[in-house]
Amino acid sequence: MTKAFRFYETGGSDVLKFEDVDVGSPGEGEVRLAQKAVGLNYIDIYFRSGVYPAPSMPSGLGLEGSGIIEEVGPGVTDLAVGDRVAYAAQPLGAYAEARVMPAKGLVKIPDDVSFELAAAAMLQGMTAQYLLRRTYQVKKGDTILIHAAAGGVGQIVCQWAKHLGATVIGTVGSKEKAEIAKAKGCDYPILYRDEVVSERVKEITNGQGVEVVYDSVGKDTFEDSLKCLKRLGMMVSFGQSSGAVPPVSLAQLAPGAYFLTRPSIFQYNATREELLASANELFEVLKSGIVTIDITATYPLADAAKAHDDLESRKTNGSIVFTV
Repeated sequence: MTKAFRFYETGGSDVLKFEDVDVGSPGEGEVRLAQKAVGLNYIDIYFRSGVYPAPSMPSGLGLEGSGIIEEVGPGVTDLAVGDRVAYAAQPLGAYAEARVMPAKGLVKIPDDVSFELAAAAMLQGMTAQYLLRRTYQVKKGDTILIHAAAGGVGQIVCQWAKHLGATVIGTVGSKEKAEIAKAKGCDYPILYRDEVVSERVKEITNGQGVEVVYDSVGKDTFEDSLKCLKRLGMMVSFGQSSGAVPPVSLAQLAPGAYFLTRPSIFQYNATREELLASANELFEVLKSGIVTIDITATYPLADAAKAHDDLESRKTNGSIVFTV
């Protein structure tokens, strides 16, 4: 027997139960993974609270982790026992000491990347990859706006976009977080509690606005984010930490003929080829030092409820990892 988190109903962090589970052996196309580290992401809170529905109940939780393959099922040819691997993939269930999962969602970890870094990097890093390289291809001379610039995805976006030659504007909630964002390449941190973001963006850009807004906040920022765009700009709504965006009228896009998209990592990495390309590009920017990821907090896996409370209360910044 091994231990894993389950939740039988949606709600606060108190619905999480750390239970004995029988992992079993891998089936066709699966592997059994002894986990070493697990990443904490805001999407975990969405599933736990019911913002995103779990496929079935009771449900496991978590989409990101790393570990060592200890058993390989039939039909798996490109992975072997002893391989160091990481993932940011469905099904839910990363909050576990061991698990069986589809091999198609796993990627090998380079020797010079630790289990902790891999667990911290996969979901947030590949999110940054598709945002900057596929949803809107950031290029030299662009000006972008990233909300929650001191958060896990935000810090990666700031560094990567700066490397691509963009001017980076970012929103943060405190002076401390402004310094964090600035150290990661954010040219203009905006304290959203003290300033109207769209007005400050127009001031920074001489009234032009930005090519793209990356918004993971949702309800509280959506309308003002549209006001930050230049003509033909793109609004990328990829999260909703403040709540779901209300229904949008197409007329809201008319003032600048704006583009609007709601992407997800699961669609951008739907095929094995897409996953490997995304992960490989992420590992390259990590190994080259273009992107550094600060693991600002680690918790024992058993303390997942406390970690959720700290994340929801905005006590954290950067990346958070559970150790197994």
